Amino acid sequence: AASAPKPLPSSGPKSLREMPHPLATSSSEEMGPALTPSPDLLLPRSIADKDLSLPNGTPVDTSSPASSSSLLNRLQLDDDLDVETRDLFVTVDDPKKHVCTMETYITYRVTTKTTRAEFDLPEYSVRRRYQDFDWLRNKLEESQPTHLIPPLPEKFVVKGVVDRFSEEFVETRRKALDKFLKRITDHPVLSFNEHFNVFLTAKDLNAYKKQGMALLSKMGESVKYVTGGYKLRSRPLEFAAIGDYLDTFSLKLGTIDRIAQRIIKEQLEYLVELREYGPVYSTWGGLEVELSEPLEGVSACIGNCCTALEELSEDMTDDFLPVLREYILYAESMKNVLKKRDQVQAEYEAKLEAVALKKEDRPKVPTDVEKCQDRVECFNADLKADMERWQNNKRQDFRQLLMGMADKNIQYYEK
Repeated sequence: AASAPKPLPSSGPKSLREMPHPLATSSSEEMGPALTPSPDLLLPRSIADKDLSLPNGTPVDTSSPASSSSLLNRLQLDDDLDVETRDLFVTVDDPKKHVCTMETYITYRVTTKTTRAEFDLPEYSVRRRYQDFDWLRNKLEESQPTHLIPPLPEKFVVKGVVDRFSEEFVETRRKALDKFLKRITDHPVLSFNEHFNVFLTAKDLNAYKKQGMALLSKMGESVKYVTGGYKLRSRPLEFAAIGDYLDTFSLKLGTIDRIAQRIIKEQLEYLVELREYGPVYSTWGGLEVELSEPLEGVSACIGNCCTALEELSEDMTDDFLPVLREYILYAESMKNVLKKRDQVQAEYEAKLEAVALKKEDRPKVPTDVEKCQDRVECFNADLKADMERWQNNKRQDFRQLLMGMADKNIQYYEK
């Protein structure tokens, strides 16, 4: 078995478990489990040990993984518990094309079922277009600056490459929007945001957009944007480790994405050749009566290969690539939250220095400095909790993705 990973060094004198969240209740029991540092935040031993690497320079992780059966059992158990405690379910389906004099666009049906007291009804069904989802994400970023907001699929499509009204594109986007809302729904803070409630329930969302809805929480207003031009002296070790991890993660995923696209391109080119190749044997069989049966057999075999390869390419395009791109965008979102955290800490450091320079014998630190310290602690606690949640989701998603891809390849070669 692998040795237990060492915890990350703390950014303050207290451990994360001991540090209460400034906006939370006084119960330390509630905060404890949610803020356990993730073992995934640790750099693998292989990165620290420069000698262990492959000929191409890729580091080798020497830690032995847990058995796949135990991982799957644990995953299944976690899912079962999650379903039992969930009280909000959201789905995105039924895309419809709208043609107006000024523009053409797609709307999606957003269905909500809930038992929460914040909702007046147990079920809602509204129609939303992409820019409504974009509005929701912007509002969540404004009002919940200390939290990681899930990414949306990219809005712009290169002209001529993809038809944004094609069934394939619309279905891919629908899946991504559905996952976006489910990520928010599963979040213990974001799912209670006022803007999210409005998005799920309001019949006319444009009316709320025009009003501007001053629903920012006190926390959101105080941390919304720090533009004091403060410079951070040094990022605490644990957040520096997160930053380094995200940089490496984005780089590796970008490489995998490019290789996957190249594989798909080569598969499709091969598919074109196979489709031309198969009928040759049928034609030949018509000319050679004695050989017609085996030649038709070869033609049918090539036809089976065509069908199997087409399915494999579709699985790569529809299931594999979207997950890679979502996590590349997710890493960028996490980097943005890290930058905001650094800005707040830099502001706190600058205010502390200003107080020290005044050399005034005050009985206590000024209130604005204390508030700034609270914001730093909020950021630290929320960011760590969200990072752990993100790591858990990532482990599940990539395990499912890679095992699914392996199964699809096995099925392809069996066919």
